[in-house]
Amino acid sequence: MFRKQKTPLELRHELLQEEIKKTKLALDSAYSNFENVIDPDLIDCYIYEVNAFQRRYVFLLKQAEKLKAMMQG
Repeated sequence: MFRKQKTPLELRHELLQEEIKKTKLALDSAYSNFENVIDPDLIDCYIYEVNAFQRRYVFLLKQAEKLKAMMQG
């Protein structure tokens, strides 16, 4: 009946995990678009998009790692 209130760190962790999932899907989509495009301008566009999502994904993973360490200790 009574639910345990989530701490701010737990809520932040959940939001971060959702952002990681969304970024991974966007990265996969950018890879797929890159592999299927023919136009040189669009190739450049998807190269930039893939690079941007890769950097965001790595950043979010590092943030999740730091947050997990904070939650454990």
